Amino acid sequence: MFAGLRRQFARVKELDPAANNALHILFLYPHMTALFYYRIAHFLYTVHLPFLARLISNFARFLTGIEIHPGANIGKGLFIDHGMGVVIGETAVIGDDVLLYHQVTLGGLGNQKTKRHPTLKNGVSVGAGAKILGNITIGENARIGANAVVLKDIAANSTAVGMPAREVIKAQKKE
Repeated sequence: MFAGLRRQFARVKELDPAANNALHILFLYPHMTALFYYRIAHFLYTVHLPFLARLISNFARFLTGIEIHPGANIGKGLFIDHGMGVVIGETAVIGDDVLLYHQVTLGGLGNQKTKRHPTLKNGVSVGAGAKILGNITIGENARIGANAVVLKDIAANSTAVGMPAREVIKAQKKE
């Protein structure tokens, strides 16, 4: 648990030059609060206490403006910069060292009981206001531009922008 917390602090210091010290990060970065409550809610969700899990996640949303469903799977080192309005859906999967800016939505399409939210692989960066919708995969180290609407898979090491999003920088093929 403490190793994960140390990694989270290091990630914030790496990405935000305004992060002065651990006390500031712990109490003045809303995503830290949101992730703290998410970890508790996720545990409760996995032991089949969904009402209590959702109650805690709704409390965290009230405190931070960041909505994370307790069913989502989130890796280490997630940084949500200026997190107001971020929504992470129930079946979303987020890898390690992902960066999300404000008003990003990882949303579902439809109401089926299967996986309906996106998967973000390790190192993905998502610009402010982007909407990533459906059971799609964003490859490792891909970048999604601000306000992009992503409805299909994006290859690793690519950059996608626009509505609907299209890859403007394609991944380099290894020969």
